[in-house]
Amino acid sequence: MQVSKLVLTRTALTAAIMAAIGGAALAAEQPPGPPGAPGLAQGTVSISPVTDAMLRNPAPGEWLQWRHNQAGWDYSPLNQVNTRNVKQLQLVWSRAMGPGIQEAMPLVHDGVMFLPNPSDLTQALDAATGDLKWEFRRPIPADANKYFPVPSINRSLALYGKLIIDMGMDNFAYAINAETGKLAWETKIHDYQKGAQQTSGPIIANGKVIAGRGCEPEGGPDACVITAHDAVTGKELWRTRTMPRPGEPGSETWADLPDEARWHTGTWLVPSYDPELNLVYIGTSVTSPAPKFMLGGNDHQYLYHNSTLAINPDTGKIVWHYQHVVDHWDLDHPFERILVDTAVTPDKSEVTWINPKLKPGEKRKVLTGIPGKTGLVYTLDRATGEFLWARPTVYQNVISNIDGATGKVTVNPAALMHKQGDSVNVCPNANGGKNWQAGTYSPLSNVMFYPLQNTCMQITAIASKPSLDSLYAFASKASIAPGTTNVGTIHAISVETGKTLWKYEQRAGTMSLVSTGGGLVFGGDTAGRFRALDQKTGKVLWEVNLGSSVTGYPISYSVNGRQYVAVSTGISLAGGGTSQLTPEVRASAGNNIFVFALPAR
Repeated sequence: MQVSKLVLTRTALTAAIMAAIGGAALAAEQPPGPPGAPGLAQGTVSISPVTDAMLRNPAPGEWLQWRHNQAGWDYSPLNQVNTRNVKQLQLVWSRAMGPGIQEAMPLVHDGVMFLPNPSDLTQALDAATGDLKWEFRRPIPADANKYFPVPSINRSLALYGKLIIDMGMDNFAYAINAETGKLAWETKIHDYQKGAQQTSGPIIANGKVIAGRGCEPEGGPDACVITAHDAVTGKELWRTRTMPRPGEPGSETWADLPDEARWHTGTWLVPSYDPELNLVYIGTSVTSPAPKFMLGGNDHQYLYHNSTLAINPDTGKIVWHYQHVVDHWDLDHPFERILVDTAVTPDKSEVTWINPKLKPGEKRKVLTGIPGKTGLVYTLDRATGEFLWARPTVYQNVISNIDGATGKVTVNPAALMHKQGDSVNVCPNANGGKNWQAGTYSPLSNVMFYPLQNTCMQITAIASKPSLDSLYAFASKASIAPGTTNVGTIHAISVETGKTLWKYEQRAGTMSLVSTGGGLVFGGDTAGRFRALDQKTGKVLWEVNLGSSVTGYPISYSVNGRQYVAVSTGISLAGGGTSQLTPEVRASAGNNIFVFALPAR
């Protein structure tokens, strides 16, 4: 059985990451260019202003925001490329990207691709040819690596008006003029030297820039915030902490810990937004340290870690929350939340936990998907947070029960650590059954598709109390889950019934997906293969070897009536960790974007 060992301490974290993803990453994480290097703008483009109405109902050929629509579907309605002709796909253009950890989702508007590169490098490209129009390189601190092991991650951007909006590694929100590539505004959120950074861009909700943060223990609880800024001016409108202050509702869940001892509940991916309910939905991460016996004991909740938060974007108020699991193992829950209006008829033969008050076939506005590393599907009423149903996908042993009536989760007592030196076997591992690699929802069949990994770990508590030198305070040895030799899998799951419709399994780890109106699911893997699968059957219809791990989020868009499919490759933490379980998989580590289309007519 292949295993990999990781000791998650502050002093060892950087070295462990570099070992996991290869030596090339060390050079890649160096800030590009001298501190204070100016932004570059070689030319200009012309675009129409992006409005709230356009974001609510994006045109089929555009990709204006994270996951295409505010509901987080990651679905393109385009159908020029379909199950009948996808075998004819061919490479149209490709381009090298900047160095660093590379997990990008580009945006496309009016024939222009806006591409986030590592280390706050943004480029405007002709979406049909790949020709560079302008690029903006934000000045970044020379000591960024000192405060964050991997500061270069820059997953996504937002568009509003004629601005591109992003979150900088220096802990600023900033906007670039989308036509010229020049800085429009910047607003400081925190001192980056105090342990806060965001690796993903924001979502726009009625002209407000909503974003979370990754936060290190050095910043204390005030570093762990969700913020709103005016998209036009950059003015901060509100900030909401992810851990309650003493005396606030939920504070009692932290036992008697003082405020300064509440660490590391981050929100490091992009929210979803329901404009009708006027609610933003965002997920949170584990605490530091992870084993709760080092905090106030294993029997407390420590809100709002590993939760879904529904937030009023006008005020920043938390309207409701749902905690998915009390996390002792770094099994974060910050991933995409999918918003769907659907009948809810969970199939008791496959869905383990069901709300007994639910009437089969009842129409609900739901929030669904796999929000965390445990690999469980959760379906909640997105207006109220009411638990509707949940089920496991890949093998897991950390959750033993969920009360259907209340949604309260019971942790498997055999998975708990109680003192320094305790060691338990946990599935999945800290790399996740699910991680930031994105799933997708297709309205063609009301089905969601998820890239998952079959993993476990032996985890050992290495401390007795919190320490800035011990981020998660455990060591772990990863392995493939029992009963299989395959790491990667894709599950197709009915949103209405929760039934698994098909599975695709393979040796290499699977990466992010996108579905299309042509009945296809596109996705890649850690071996560098990028493929198209039939949404109905999971059959592979087309495949190409891109040489490097497919680390970016695939998208599809059109220019002048021609449909394109774009995806990027490179280095990623999750992909590198997964690859350690498949040492025979030896993809290279090149950061590139590839764009495909059918032959021109």
